[in-house]
Amino acid sequence: MSQEKMKIGEISKPRFEFRTFGQDFDEQHYRMSRLSVPVPEKVWERQSHEIYILSRTNDINNTKIRDGKMDIKTYVQTVDGLEQWNPLMKGEFPISARVLEEEVFPAFQVKNLPRLTKEEYTFEEFMEMVRSHPDLQPVKVHKERYGYMVNDTICEFGYVLINGARVATINSESTEVENIKKTIRDVGMDGLENINYLQAIKRVIGMIDKDLAG
Repeated sequence: MSQEKMKIGEISKPRFEFRTFGQDFDEQHYRMSRLSVPVPEKVWERQSHEIYILSRTNDINNTKIRDGKMDIKTYVQTVDGLEQWNPLMKGEFPISARVLEEEVFPAFQVKNLPRLTKEEYTFEEFMEMVRSHPDLQPVKVHKERYGYMVNDTICEFGYVLINGARVATINSESTEVENIKKTIRDVGMDGLENINYLQAIKRVIGMIDKDLAG
């Protein structure tokens, strides 16, 4: 079976990913930038403001809001230490009560959810429900990302502000596990912890009592 050719910014089959967070990945970033093939100018540098909705009881559904749109991804499986995630839903505000009850709220995996009395809810109304729930917490995340392509894997190095706390992140993702494993070796990410955004954000805000990688 032939491998799928990865293209930055285009939808593919669900990808596997290696990602780590810490304070200093300058050496790995340098190697990534030198090993990279040319990439489209639109991914040279990107910035975004996002809101992640963290749940104390959920580690398998990643819910975030960017540009007024809700995006939920769900964990599929782990292969050779690499996690695979798949889109679960995308929605815009105002969002219907039906979508909240059938898709969004179940993703949080919490109890005592608010009773919905309207047909649809604005972004502000949804965020008020999130803030008032004891097991949910909205977190502001600003991303400054630099894109690369190494061994036919989509890579990036970035600086992330998590409620204002600055951390660095570096990653490689692809539909092909072996390509990621080669990139990990070539870039010098061997031995670094592979964690996702949910886990990293929970550590930064104190929802998980554990340090980041480096």
